[in-house]
Amino acid sequence: MKRSTDRLLALVMLAVGLACFAKLYLALGGKPSATTSAGMFGAAGVLSMLAGLLFLAGLLPSAARHDPSVPLFGRDAEIVPAGRPRLRRIALAMPLVALLVILADQFSPWRAHEAGAGSEPAATAEPKDVASAPAQPVPPAEPTPAPPAPSAEPAKPAPPAEPMAAPVAPTATSPAEPARSTPAAPATQTVAPAQPSQPTEQTALAPATPPQTVAPPPPAPPAQPTAPEGHRDAVVWLAVSADGHEIMSASTDRTIKLWDIDGQRLIRDLGVHKDMVRTALFMPDGKTALTAGDDGEIVLRQLSDGAVLHVFSSGQNGGVNKLAISPDGKRAVSGHDTGSVIVWDLEKGAVLHMLSGHDWSISSVAVSPDGTKALTASIDGELKLWDIVAGKQLRSWHGHDRGAYGAVFTADGRHAVTGSGDYTIKLWDLDSFKEVRRFDGHSGTVYALALSADGKRLGSVSLDGTARIWNMDTGAEIAEFDPGTGPIYAVAFAADGTLITGGIDRTVRDWPAAGGDGTVLFAGAPE
Repeated sequence: MKRSTDRLLALVMLAVGLACFAKLYLALGGKPSATTSAGMFGAAGVLSMLAGLLFLAGLLPSAARHDPSVPLFGRDAEIVPAGRPRLRRIALAMPLVALLVILADQFSPWRAHEAGAGSEPAATAEPKDVASAPAQPVPPAEPTPAPPAPSAEPAKPAPPAEPMAAPVAPTATSPAEPARSTPAAPATQTVAPAQPSQPTEQTALAPATPPQTVAPPPPAPPAQPTAPEGHRDAVVWLAVSADGHEIMSASTDRTIKLWDIDGQRLIRDLGVHKDMVRTALFMPDGKTALTAGDDGEIVLRQLSDGAVLHVFSSGQNGGVNKLAISPDGKRAVSGHDTGSVIVWDLEKGAVLHMLSGHDWSISSVAVSPDGTKALTASIDGELKLWDIVAGKQLRSWHGHDRGAYGAVFTADGRHAVTGSGDYTIKLWDLDSFKEVRRFDGHSGTVYALALSADGKRLGSVSLDGTARIWNMDTGAEIAEFDPGTGPIYAVAFAADGTLITGGIDRTVRDWPAAGGDGTVLFAGAPE
């Protein structure tokens, strides 16, 4: 009798458990869920079926009852199982618990709340307008046409950041400082336009508020002339031939061009580099040119047809940021984006000295008039004087708060001039290594310098978009030129004393020595 009763109870429990699972499956549509209701149905079903299985297996017998035929004491006493009355009661309660769960699910107030919450779609995050960060040649943020910080400098403190305002080079590089990269276009921050305010309501007696006066936008700059043979990107280097009749220009478009100043025409394209061209120099023989760029190559070319005569490769030293040659044409000194300085024997086509000491990308190189010394500068403002014959450092000093550019020796070889990202130009005594004079006036990085043939005037160009001529003896400004076309990167004096400049607008301009309006010598190509 007892066993048949247990089996009946077991069947009831199994039926209740299956009902719970069926209810759960229909409620969820066959898909898993983590809701409270689903969890309760699952727990009730599992417990009911478990209890039923235990009853079927006979593992939950009733509490033991004494058989009168068996003695309670003595040898013949039978060891009677004590039973598990509490566990049996719990198991018997399982079907009741499951039924209560089903009823609670049908009539509980949380069902309406869950149904309403489930019908609402999840809110999507609204996109945020983020101001674009200026990308640029930075010393570790220099605003110059070349600068990404040296890739091989992992844990060095970044030198002071430079103002952002340089042209974007054709090749992709990380703007950071004057190392392998091309001028980056003037950095601008993207700002969301202000929402117009809602007009306030006026009462019947109140006078209408007068409209706000807004200044008209400035007139657009006049259209610049173009020429199909011109440069297609920023002009970053200019050199005038010894006879004063020709100009050589280098650009971020990777090309080198030879121009006739008198006839104001293109003589020929001298060739291209694999990456941005940074320097193009006339050799003393008047027949060849030495060019260098971000591809790490220094190329000797014929001026007559641009034919390549020899290629010097800097290998692992990286791109050539700046290049200078000795007056006799026997040596060249190159500064690289890894901080290396290399002295080349141009006659043998070999490396003469590898000079190390700069921690950051080289931003300037100049060779003394006697060809025995070189001045180099890096984007952290460090200046170094080298003996390039012996291959040793003579002096190192921190000349500027930011990167130093456009270094030039004076004719006596005892002084040098450097421009900088701190907006200053300084004249240095190379015997005492002290500042002799300062030329103040630019409001942006001074990127290139040039001395007139007589050494009495200094030309400078800046990322502030201006070119200036200075009196070397007094430091006074003689003339300022502002074409209104953006950063200017290249400068040279013509044979007649006029100042020639090139910049982000792709053109080469000529400015009168005493000041006044300039003229376009060679226009850039159409955009």
